[in-house]
Amino acid sequence: MSDPPRDGVQEAVASLRSGGVNVKMITGDSRTTALAIGQQLGMNGETMSGDEIQALATSVGDKSALDRIRLSDIFYRVSPRHKVLIVKSLQEVGNIVAMTGDGVNDAVALKSADIGVAMGKSGTDVCKEAADVILVNDDFGTILAAIEEGKSIFYNIKNFVRFQLSTSIAALSLIAISTLFSLPSPLNAMQILWINIIMDGPPAQSLGVEPVDRDVVQRPPRKISQGMITRLLAARVVMSAVCIVLGTFWVFWTEMSIDNKVTARDTTMTFTCFVFFDMFNALSSRSEFKSVFQFGLLTNRAFVVAVGGSLIGQMLVIYFPPLQKIFITEPLSIGDLLFLMTLSSSVLVCDELLKFYRRRYTLAGRQLSTPIHCPTSL
Repeated sequence: MSDPPRDGVQEAVASLRSGGVNVKMITGDSRTTALAIGQQLGMNGETMSGDEIQALATSVGDKSALDRIRLSDIFYRVSPRHKVLIVKSLQEVGNIVAMTGDGVNDAVALKSADIGVAMGKSGTDVCKEAADVILVNDDFGTILAAIEEGKSIFYNIKNFVRFQLSTSIAALSLIAISTLFSLPSPLNAMQILWINIIMDGPPAQSLGVEPVDRDVVQRPPRKISQGMITRLLAARVVMSAVCIVLGTFWVFWTEMSIDNKVTARDTTMTFTCFVFFDMFNALSSRSEFKSVFQFGLLTNRAFVVAVGGSLIGQMLVIYFPPLQKIFITEPLSIGDLLFLMTLSSSVLVCDELLKFYRRRYTLAGRQLSTPIHCPTSL
């Protein structure tokens, strides 16, 4: 008789482990059967019986007892109360625990876990009521897809926040510095509204629908105490804002110094420079880790449409006479546009260098993480 694991489970377990998720198998079968199934899944760690768990129950809080449970991959001859002890022991050392189950006897353990996962087809009603998540297809591989999607959403939100903060800080700094030092305003009111509503809106929204990065599951789980705005994110925000402010001010000051007065050309050059900086900043914000050459320019269609539409709108503001009167702009030459695009791309170059440094020196082995233990119940 043979009851092998379902197709795709071995690959899912391997992927979860490579991403910092420690998968443990809990079964009521004998040690021989548990080991045979565990070997098929690539789980060759320590084993522990229900009786051994019960013996250690009186030592909960003792480091050696907790380490024994934490280091064991396979638990056999386990009863419902043993499952609860396993969950609580893992939680006691600071782990986030997800528990899968399908029977009535799994309900208490599912309720005790940080994330209870019930089977939708074979699971009992009691089990489903106790769970936080229900797998409608009873496929363990769905957990991997859910983690990928969850991590992708989290990183997309971080990218959105990074873009919005950097452009907002740059715009506020530009106006604040001009006011503080009694300098002429580099942008008029309509241009500022255009930047805030049209330029920042569509590109920022498109960052929230960035496709799932298939390598995201390989990244270790973040610490539960770690906020969304980390030191690295703050550094990227400040660096981008500084690049935008310095570049835009330099263009404004250079143009204004020609005749020592603010003309329509001066504000048009400054306005367009800031918009181009915004577009390159949005491009660099698409990924926290990968270079723009790794994830590709056309992988996010919404982003391509948003940036393309924003640039077309900017060209209309510069070259369409009715809009020229509203925004107080004048036409720029091809040379002017090429110069501004080259200058504004510096924000992308700086961020690419920071990503390269992180990939090479920081990401490999230096990021602390909180493991997510995902016991599976057979």
